[in-house]
Amino acid sequence: MSTYGSFPASRPRRLRTIPAMRRMVAEHRLHPAELILPAFVREGIAEPVPVSSMPGVVQHTRDTLRKAAVEAVEAGLGGIMLFGVPEHKDATGSGGTDPDGILQVAIRDVKAEVGDELIVMSDLCLDEFTDHGHCGVLDSEGRVDNDATLERYAEMARVQADAGVHVVGPSGMMDGQVGVVRAALDAAGHQDVSILAYTAKYSSAFYGPFREAVASSLSGDRKAYQQDPANARESLRELALDLAEGADMVMVKPALPYLDVLHRVAESVDVPVAAYQISGEYAMVEAAAANGWIDREAAILETLTGIKRAGANMILTYWATEVARRLR
Repeated sequence: MSTYGSFPASRPRRLRTIPAMRRMVAEHRLHPAELILPAFVREGIAEPVPVSSMPGVVQHTRDTLRKAAVEAVEAGLGGIMLFGVPEHKDATGSGGTDPDGILQVAIRDVKAEVGDELIVMSDLCLDEFTDHGHCGVLDSEGRVDNDATLERYAEMARVQADAGVHVVGPSGMMDGQVGVVRAALDAAGHQDVSILAYTAKYSSAFYGPFREAVASSLSGDRKAYQQDPANARESLRELALDLAEGADMVMVKPALPYLDVLHRVAESVDVPVAAYQISGEYAMVEAAAANGWIDREAAILETLTGIKRAGANMILTYWATEVARRLR
């Protein structure tokens, strides 16, 4: 009995009293093996180049990328997702399918350094390699030609697999991309290479810092092929298509603005589900922390826990190595 009358016998606050109690009853836990580090490697540089809009993130040299991969293994990360930044671009993104292009070289470097101790993933898209910055080849009217782009993706999948990648991540949101990539891999004898489908990739305002990181040449937008932020049910249609085409894992990108979509996807499948905490999400936390407006470490863990709680089995985050070290 209190001054304000009787209360029910159950008091939820009993399970929040001390840190040890809160740890014991926590419903969701982050683990280093669930974290994947996105990493950029730039052709033709001798020193890492900081990404100004993403404090702490750099465009790696080949040597510093190898070091980052070793650190990822030591921290217990699940994987690393590689993005290439070439010196030269052209209309068809030929650097993306050149066996000696920067992304394929980076795959071989990381595999030589860490072998199978870390899952090596690669972005399978042309936007880093095209002089117009779009995710595919353009037709005579300047629109992305879906089916012509698929032919380029098939070739890109083969050269990445030849370089030794464990997982390819087709991210261009072309119709039929998963099926074409799966067929190309299988025909080339790479049946063991997995596909992480960018199933629900939204046309988001939060990609800005990433475009600096990959030195994007894009003018305009990608609204004609990435998903409309207003649509959630559409993601389930994309999901059904990707699974039918042979996706081994599926992803929602961005993460925090689309936790509802992530939850719906996670509730609908029996394959692993990833979420990508993208550059703008990272930049906002870092900027707010730099201004003293939030507790940086607490905010990082809270955002990642929210993504995990929504249903992600794997999280791509630029804080992966830092957080994994803290968790261990």
